[in-house]
Amino acid sequence: MPEFAAESVFFGTAITLAAYEVGIFCKKKWKIGVFNPLLVAIVLVVGFLAVTGIPAEVYQSSARYVSFLLTPATVCLAIPLYEQLELLKKNAVAIFAGVFAGVLTSVVLVLVFALVFGFDHSEYVTFLPKSITTAIGMGVSEQMGGNVSITVITIIITGVVGNILGGPVLKLFRIHNPIAKGIGLGSSAHAIGTAKAMELGEVEGAMSGLSIAVAGLMTVVMSAIFAAFL
Repeated sequence: MPEFAAESVFFGTAITLAAYEVGIFCKKKWKIGVFNPLLVAIVLVVGFLAVTGIPAEVYQSSARYVSFLLTPATVCLAIPLYEQLELLKKNAVAIFAGVFAGVLTSVVLVLVFALVFGFDHSEYVTFLPKSITTAIGMGVSEQMGGNVSITVITIIITGVVGNILGGPVLKLFRIHNPIAKGIGLGSSAHAIGTAKAMELGEVEGAMSGLSIAVAGLMTVVMSAIFAAFL
């Protein structure tokens, strides 16, 4: 099996897509938050590699085609935003204030936990971009001297947790406004949270898509500022 995987160009891509399809099936069948398709896919792929003994490097080299789609997929989120452009104009101040509050909360909490657990500077800046999309977060972490691999893992975990707990949290705090729902999910759980927002409605999805871009830009600026605090 390792030899076949090393020689195959699309082996990693096929395994990734198959695992994700299994995740979608589980989510539709049992409708439980823990069966998030991305989380299920991660568990299945890691388990498969561990059982078959296929090196992670071999898997990554043939699965890189999936990651190529990350940037265009993020750009495509502009489509629902364009469809809700009038709503954006009417609520621009509230939307940008909400995103700013989300970004500020994120970086402040990272700083607090870094102080509590005694992180050094490199560990601290690794976690600063945890709530923004991977395409931006990797660059922020690298520029500030963080561990990019851990940053990616942190971003994925943040997104999955936000996707799973986003709905229950919104219900717990009785948040019914679709704009508020979208801003909350997008600014805290980036693209994976946006997937959840799109399940809730078109307005939620559009506002969440906007939050990804705005939160990304704000995080770049605020990370540079907060990086000097430790």
